[in-house]
Amino acid sequence: MLPAARALPPRLSRRLPPAWRWGPAAMPAAGLRALGTGRARRSEALAGAPLDTAGKEYSPKVRQLVRDIAGLTLLEVADLNALLKETLKIPDVAVMPTAAASLMSSQAAPKEEEEVVPIKKEKTHFTVRLTELKAADKVKLIKEVKNFVPGVNLVQAKKLVESLPQEIKANASKEEAEKIKAALEAAGGTVVLE
Repeated sequence: MLPAARALPPRLSRRLPPAWRWGPAAMPAAGLRALGTGRARRSEALAGAPLDTAGKEYSPKVRQLVRDIAGLTLLEVADLNALLKETLKIPDVAVMPTAAASLMSSQAAPKEEEEVVPIKKEKTHFTVRLTELKAADKVKLIKEVKNFVPGVNLVQAKKLVESLPQEIKANASKEEAEKIKAALEAAGGTVVLE
């Protein structure tokens, strides 16, 4: 709502828009109606809004229909849309802007001429998983696991090696994963990169 009319300093009143300088008494009724935020006020503002009648005269039936539709909520509009599609047997078609449609059609033509070759995306991050170990090389493998798993002491590394299969490193780059795999296999373990 607008603040009550009060005297403003001359410098400030010149900078304010006319609607703020007038106060509620001088505001036109249509202006006050448009400022409301409730559903009833919105429908009143739309009902009181003049239709563009410069080019054509609309029948009272059409005007009333426009007022009724303007007063609907979004859920009611969705129901109206579904009912109209069902009643008029309109198929559900995705709406595409004309600029995007012309762009899509112009891009589709060269693709038909070229041979379609699927691009295989190369995996960049790997999970290093220790699956098996040689019993004779268990001590070397425990030491290597301790080196590659951060924050693990020898006892924890031993428990990790004894409860295989275990994940050694997740989200490792290809080079790092290959390095860990080579070191663990040299120490007597079987490693799988996933």
